[in-house]
Amino acid sequence: MRHTPTYLMTDPAEVARLVRGNPWATYVSATSAGLVASHYPTLLDEAADGLTILSHFGRPDEQLHELGEHELLVIVQGPHDYVSASWYPEGEVVPTWNHVTAHLYGVPEILSDEENYSVLSQLTHHFEDGFEDGRSLELDPERSRRIAKGTVGLRMRVTRFDARAKLSQNKAPEVQERIVSELDARNPALAGEMRRVLGRDG
Repeated sequence: MRHTPTYLMTDPAEVARLVRGNPWATYVSATSAGLVASHYPTLLDEAADGLTILSHFGRPDEQLHELGEHELLVIVQGPHDYVSASWYPEGEVVPTWNHVTAHLYGVPEILSDEENYSVLSQLTHHFEDGFEDGRSLELDPERSRRIAKGTVGLRMRVTRFDARAKLSQNKAPEVQERIVSELDARNPALAGEMRRVLGRDG
């Protein structure tokens, strides 16, 4: 990403918050056959020391990515949207795009079948928890374990990250207020991120 010090996110806790709130991630590998990208749900390993993520790949994606043989780039995209120049003072004509994004790097560890099943159970529980009649893999463990064999689990300790919260920090307070106001209806999540970063929670 473009290096703009104003927008840097350097706190691992903030990156962890971004992952928790935006669990659909893009996995990119530079393999012997070229670049490969896939998309999978992702959770934080809350029991691990440091920033660590858990996920699974559907077979044969793990072979295409040469999983575990090299560094992996995981892209986590938070709220983002177009910011119209019409929200700026008269005479300003250059729009922009506000976003919260993190690039996570590390060499993934391939999980055992039992560890993989545990991660799949965690993923399912995490996302089913918000549904009134949410279901668990343990309701049909025999079938769930059979289907799980078609996946490969991974744990990746993040050895470095590059993250940005580009949220109009370079604009005057009154312009920031206008942008937040416009985004409240169009993209409330992004408006909320702006309020947090710009200190306008109240």
